[in-house]
Amino acid sequence: MYHFAIRLQGDIDDIENRVREALQAEGFGVLTEIDIQKTMQSKLGEAYPPFRILGACNPPFAHRALQAEPEIGLLLPCNVIVREEEGEVVVSFMDPSAVLTLVERPEVKALAGEVRERLLRVRDALEG
Repeated sequence: MYHFAIRLQGDIDDIENRVREALQAEGFGVLTEIDIQKTMQSKLGEAYPPFRILGACNPPFAHRALQAEPEIGLLLPCNVIVREEEGEVVVSFMDPSAVLTLVERPEVKALAGEVRERLLRVRDALEG
């Protein structure tokens, strides 16, 4: 599996703010934001439920990864999705351990495990 998720009740904006706060508590900042709902409406005229992609980055981990393998930049940042589905808000996290198996370097595998643990803590913080 290349992701893990949590389903929550509440307002998507409030939950997105909680996601950002939990990411920050684990050393991540949001470098990129993509509003899929707005993009699909403006580019294709298609109605789409609220769907946002947050590109989360932990600079010390990104630095270590790029030092080990510069082309790993193609797999950064760690994407987090916040979207509405059937009256709930689904928050999904890219699983760095699954994605970074593409890079066959032991130091990257260890790093992916550390990043995964932090993202799991972010997910778990959203439950409380």
